[in-house]
Amino acid sequence: MARFDFRKMHGLGNDFVVLDARDRVIPITPEAARTIGDRHTGIGFDQLLLLERPRDSTAAVFMRIFNADGTESGACGNGTRCVAALLMDETGEKTLVIETISGRLAASRAAGGLITVDMGQARLRWRDIPLTEQADTQAVPIGIEGLETACCTNMGNPHATFLVPDADAVDLARLGPILESHPIFAEGANIGIASLLGPDKLRLRVWERGAGLTLACGSGACAGLVAAARRGLTGRSAEIVMERGSLAIGWAPNGRVLMTGPVATSFTGSLELPTLA
Repeated sequence: MARFDFRKMHGLGNDFVVLDARDRVIPITPEAARTIGDRHTGIGFDQLLLLERPRDSTAAVFMRIFNADGTESGACGNGTRCVAALLMDETGEKTLVIETISGRLAASRAAGGLITVDMGQARLRWRDIPLTEQADTQAVPIGIEGLETACCTNMGNPHATFLVPDADAVDLARLGPILESHPIFAEGANIGIASLLGPDKLRLRVWERGAGLTLACGSGACAGLVAAARRGLTGRSAEIVMERGSLAIGWAPNGRVLMTGPVATSFTGSLELPTLA
């Protein structure tokens, strides 16, 4: 067994274990991720963020993202902010680029200790989500317990947002796994339930693919704003209110989505993992 240092961080309660593999190999397998992510016998997390040396010399780091069930994800907005803040503190830089399997994400410091991340293009075609059949991504037919149509967006990972009168009235803990695995989603989907609180304010709850019900979801907040704007309920910027606070989301005219919010470190420690053969 080998011992590795970790940092436990969160963005609005969406929590992460961050491991630094830039200078040593850390053997994260799906089984290891599930073991670390167990909230009873491990550390517990929504996602594990593994930092590796960048593939491109203009990036600060390559970030791999593991869900609590051991699957690998392409995007994590709150996690990207946490890693950006960590690296900015380390280097003194105010801007940097983080690589992921879904592309490059530019991050910068904002006022009040907040971090802004350019989450990239909101991809809206049915093949981009991806769906298993052609459909209008503003109104993908679902029809489960009053959730008739979803507005679907790919923000580096697939999202299906349901716009309802009262997001808190939906039993998302029960419906989340059913909706996540609906046959129309070729790779499953993150499920957002959103309701309008004002012309520039949304309430959002998220069931994350591979993680379950979470307190916040950065890419889900981006998808929620895009969905509301496409449906004509908001403009192209809004405050997205989740369980433990809010994110500011803006959908730029060039199609890129900007997310601004806080980060925090909960604690640091070390863990043991089997060494590689």
